[in-house]
Amino acid sequence: MAKLLADTAPLRNDYFRRLWVANIVTVIGAQLTVVAVPSQIYQITGSSAYVGLTGVFGLVPLIVFGLWGGALADVFDRRLILMVTTLGLIGCSALFWVQALMGLNNVWILLGIFSVQQAFFAVNQPTRSAVLPRLLPPRELPAANSLNMTVMQAGAIAGPLVGGILIPILGYSLLYLLDTASLLTTLWAVIRLPALKPISSADDAAPRTVGLRSVLDGLVYLRGHPVLLMSFVVDLIAMIFGMPRALFPQIAHESFGDKPEGGLAYALLFAAIPIGAVLGGIFSGWVSRVSRQGLAVIVCIVAWGAAIAVAGGALFFAHGTALPVLPIVVVAMMIGGAADMASAAFRQSMLQSAASDDVRGRLQGVFTVVVAGGPRIADVTHGVAAAAVGTAVATAGGGLAVIVLTVVAALAVPAFVRYRLGGAT
Repeated sequence: MAKLLADTAPLRNDYFRRLWVANIVTVIGAQLTVVAVPSQIYQITGSSAYVGLTGVFGLVPLIVFGLWGGALADVFDRRLILMVTTLGLIGCSALFWVQALMGLNNVWILLGIFSVQQAFFAVNQPTRSAVLPRLLPPRELPAANSLNMTVMQAGAIAGPLVGGILIPILGYSLLYLLDTASLLTTLWAVIRLPALKPISSADDAAPRTVGLRSVLDGLVYLRGHPVLLMSFVVDLIAMIFGMPRALFPQIAHESFGDKPEGGLAYALLFAAIPIGAVLGGIFSGWVSRVSRQGLAVIVCIVAWGAAIAVAGGALFFAHGTALPVLPIVVVAMMIGGAADMASAAFRQSMLQSAASDDVRGRLQGVFTVVVAGGPRIADVTHGVAAAAVGTAVATAGGGLAVIVLTVVAALAVPAFVRYRLGGAT
């Protein structure tokens, strides 16, 4: 059992332990705001179209500042960047609190604050990931990433549940205040970090200035390292073709009889993948013992595709059968969530260990954009596919496409499959 449970060796490092413990508090606080912002916008406007604008106001700064923030992390002291961006996030949360406390009820002020918040987040995240290889040895990176992702996914479950319950009781202003206070724990952990200036390598890829040229230089570096490039390609395959979350409302209503506004099936469908990811994180002790990380990524993504295909296949039997279809779909997606968590941990570790330190920030910026952008592209593709062929075919077909395209990608770049811990093939 000890070998199955999460490897906690990274927590012996004081710096990582402080960041990880602080993140537990911060993630839950952040999820309170994730729930409160769209809820407040809907309360003000009564329009889902305005709520949908959070996608635009959030994605654009995430892409722009995710790439630029990675370049910043390759020039300046990463501890300093984390301090500035954490203070920026605290300031944004405080502004959310003030506007709610004053009862401004202005949707554009809300969206403006949200956009600035996402910009700070987009700079903070790649910097935070680029820091880990300076704090931990390569063999502990998969375990550290698994621990971090477990916290993130647990927060994605607990935050909305707590926020949904507390909004009518405490109101928006107090939830924003709790988020502001929770970020102070992360600021404390960041202040305790050592100086983390980027280290130049023989490739001399570190940018002299922070601008478009430095971002492009990072992308050129990526093009010359097919193993790292493939880590992004297979993730896009997994998300674009295999993430059917845009179909959950329709599946819950048409296949399981929920009301159009939601119900038990709707909640279970949305919770299944993060629950699976959390369970995968809890029982992630095995990831530290895997040396062939490239092959592990391929296996995990194929498992993700197979799980989604099974879930989609079960939808064909949602009517007129004694099969427990909803539990089958939920369990399949939980298995998919566990596989996706492991895949993400390995891919993140490969980026952190195989890339030189002077480009880690920019590659982590690309990672942030891919992780955020892939599911949003999936929302569009799955919506179009479901309108044409139905939710069952769209879901099952997407899962099968993940399997086929991942195998094709593995055959096209065998060096990725041969990749081992430490960069050997």
